[in-house]
Amino acid sequence: MKSHQNAIVTALLAATLFGVTTPLAKALLGALPPFMVAGLFYLGSGLGLAITIAVRHGRGKASEPHAGSLLKVAELPWLLGAIAAGGIAGPALLMLGLSTAPAAASSLLLNLEGVFTALIAWLCFRENVDTQIFLGMAAIVAGGVLLSFSASHTGITPGEPGELLVAGACLCWAIDNNLTRKVSTNDAMVVACLKGLVAGPVNLAIAFALGAHWPDAGRMASAMAVGFAGYGISLVLFVVALRHLGTARTGAYFSVAPLFGVALSLTLWPERPAATFWLAAALMALGVWLHVRERHEHEHTHEPLDHTHRHRHDEHHQHEHDFDWDGTEPHTHAHHHAPVTHSHRHFPDVHHRHSH
Repeated sequence: MKSHQNAIVTALLAATLFGVTTPLAKALLGALPPFMVAGLFYLGSGLGLAITIAVRHGRGKASEPHAGSLLKVAELPWLLGAIAAGGIAGPALLMLGLSTAPAAASSLLLNLEGVFTALIAWLCFRENVDTQIFLGMAAIVAGGVLLSFSASHTGITPGEPGELLVAGACLCWAIDNNLTRKVSTNDAMVVACLKGLVAGPVNLAIAFALGAHWPDAGRMASAMAVGFAGYGISLVLFVVALRHLGTARTGAYFSVAPLFGVALSLTLWPERPAATFWLAAALMALGVWLHVRERHEHEHTHEPLDHTHRHRHDEHHQHEHDFDWDGTEPHTHAHHHAPVTHSHRHFPDVHHRHSH
């Protein structure tokens, strides 16, 4: 259970970093073209993580002989699909949608990402869901809707192209979240780095094709620094949480990100929070609480499985080593799981993706 609690904290930290990105971008970047902002954010994420990986490797903390952090060929389609959906198609649809959809309507529609993420995880990848988890997700989404809801007319017109494009962006990010789950046992830093290094240049190319120019060095450095934290480190934490919580639950925790963004905005531009802010915070806290107190336990069978990830020798990792091991835990290497049937409290992590 300690690893589960750590994973929840990790998911909430990812949401915090991502949530504060928007107000920081507003404070630092001014009126840069949207695709330029997206490109610099992703590029800062990719380059920052690449430097971190290089430093880590130089200090001998990463690629031990049995680390196995390289992606398998069979996993590349999942990663490429995630990059195409979340790093390229998602931002493109959002920017196109923002050009015609009212800002209030767009903020409201962005809450669809959490809904789509959960629906795909539950319906397509068969993650388990019970009443408590569903109600928790509903409370978090309701808080997000309330947070972004304008007291005046939202401007949403069902079927209008702008709104459909924003909704399409949310669907792309939901697909990204679910596909990333398929590679979440790999080095999270490598996964996030590759996403940034591909999505950054693509978004910048679109920006230049639309007539944008490089900003001054100060703004460019600021954008890349914000991207490194809000897109890079945040994504690393998100991938780690996916490993232990599954997609729908990680997506639910990540959906509280707007709350942290609004909180930082109120700090940067002080004003008295509206009553809706506190009600939204209460709804999101209720949703997180419902998820934290989840107890899912039943007899289940683990099928034979071979994979590589960071682990301790717990009840799911009772194996021998074909190399000299100094007893250090946790450690990473390719290992085999023999079939086992038992009962204990569990979540849809990398070892419990079974049907019910």
